[in-house]
Amino acid sequence: MQCLQVRPTPNAQGGPERFRVVFSDINNFIQSMIGTSTHLFRDASFIHSHRAAMNHYVHDGKLRRGVLVRIKNFIPNTVKGRRYVIDVLDFDVLEEFGEHDKIGEPVQLEAVKTEDDVQQQPQEQQQQPGNISSNGFYGNKPQQQPTPATTNPSTRTNGSTAVSAAHANLYPIEALSPYAHKWTIKVRCTHKSDIKKWHNRNGEGKLFSVNFLDQSGEIRGTGFNQQCDQLYDTFQEGQIYYISTPCRVQMAKKQFSNVNNDYEMTFERDTIVEKAEDQDDVPQVRYNFTSIGDLQSVEKDTTIDTIGILKEVGEVSQITSKSTSKPYDKRELTLVDNTGYSVRLTVWGNSATSFDVPEESVVAFKGVKVSEFGGRSLSLLSSGTMNVNPDIDDAHRLKGWYDAAGRNDTFNTHQNSLSSTTGSGRKQDFKTIQQVKDENLGMGEEQDYFTLKATVAHIRQESTFYPACASDGCNKKVVEIDPGQWRCERCDKTYPKPQYRYIITLNAWDHTGQLWLSSFDDTGKLIMGMSADELQEIVDNGDEQRRRDAFQDACWKTFVFRCRAKMDNYQDQTRFVTQNYRPLARSTEILIVD
Repeated sequence: MQCLQVRPTPNAQGGPERFRVVFSDINNFIQSMIGTSTHLFRDASFIHSHRAAMNHYVHDGKLRRGVLVRIKNFIPNTVKGRRYVIDVLDFDVLEEFGEHDKIGEPVQLEAVKTEDDVQQQPQEQQQQPGNISSNGFYGNKPQQQPTPATTNPSTRTNGSTAVSAAHANLYPIEALSPYAHKWTIKVRCTHKSDIKKWHNRNGEGKLFSVNFLDQSGEIRGTGFNQQCDQLYDTFQEGQIYYISTPCRVQMAKKQFSNVNNDYEMTFERDTIVEKAEDQDDVPQVRYNFTSIGDLQSVEKDTTIDTIGILKEVGEVSQITSKSTSKPYDKRELTLVDNTGYSVRLTVWGNSATSFDVPEESVVAFKGVKVSEFGGRSLSLLSSGTMNVNPDIDDAHRLKGWYDAAGRNDTFNTHQNSLSSTTGSGRKQDFKTIQQVKDENLGMGEEQDYFTLKATVAHIRQESTFYPACASDGCNKKVVEIDPGQWRCERCDKTYPKPQYRYIITLNAWDHTGQLWLSSFDDTGKLIMGMSADELQEIVDNGDEQRRRDAFQDACWKTFVFRCRAKMDNYQDQTRFVTQNYRPLARSTEILIVD
């Protein structure tokens, strides 16, 4: 297109800056509007949303009379059914082609009138004020504008198979507002709800909702009663449709919608719905993923999309609503991603009972609600969807990370800044030593569990190991009844030699204090760097220096301990027993839970 004229338009005081531009394709010229960022602008009988930031082309002197441009995105409109005006959303100035005198003898582009438009207009109309003719463009003279040919496209009502000739007035979803009229959108149905019925003092009724998507955004549509009967079977998830006015657009009720749009649609009696023949030129689904690690910064009750590795699948359970006393099935899932965090996500109803996704699959969720239950958790809304192993870049990257390194990683949770889950998805409550003491862990009737990051400062060298039964799973202490004869009373067997096992008491430090811990064989092997049989052999050989070195080398190593605290009957002291453990390598916390 060639730019024929650029001029500013009057604005209310403090209003956004806008420019009226005339473009020509040699045969016709057309008015257009460009403006700054997101604002509403009014021209004659319409108001439309304008989302470009194109004014810099004017200020920089790039958009001027005579240059050529490539219009990349626009919204077409008609003013009182007579002339076309476009809202330019995006364009490029083709500076390499220079500046030219007016090319050709363009005339104003007139709108094609339908039979209904003709019936609604008077026999004679005066020229609308504000119309721009070709007079004054490069000094050309006024000329008679030819009457454009008109067509009589077929019209139809809801349910008819007749199609408007060209769907010429296609709008993007992002341009829909309560002030837009005579529009058509081409959209994909991404979700269709079940039919819901209600009963109250004002009567009863039914409704259903659908989510639509195009290249510019998404929007929710709802049909009530008669429209529910007419349109429910028409919409099928994954299919593409043309939807045309009359159709009401109003502010969205966010409590019922997970769609990222300030507006929503309500189908009316004569809303036109037509299945598109071309089913490939609209996106399948649009995600705006929030990583699991970023959930702490998301406000409560916000609706988001997320993607993660399915680490753990819980069993189906049932709760009863306090308000309705109705039972609801639920299932809790654990998701992890490459931010090093995990989160609990709850699915409900049929999604819970029929859930059969294998663990370690990549699952993309659209429309999950963020809650503060137990820190940060997620809940899949009834209008939300999930996609298993989607063919998108985010899923491929996530799967590659998990297979390469993530399967054995430790994952933090949002329970608090020091919580984590292990690779199996189980919750770990990190405590400092001072917190263990202040909270009196192990002082109650029940055992307490906690996770502790601490450094081994000292190991008691007395009674470090004991002779145990050689039978698998027994571990009971054996007694030497004769040389080469070790007897286990539990198994009622005698063995030629025992299997020595650690029973270590160690003093652990962190930045808040010190704590005595009891550790058994598995922990002892890791701390000492050798088995108890090997240490016993050193003792039997009388190598005292090597024995002292073994204990010295075991100190000042930092570990993550999984601990159980309970009150010991002996002297009424609290005993802290390590159950699981793992050393810290390069300051990376790793935890094994069997």
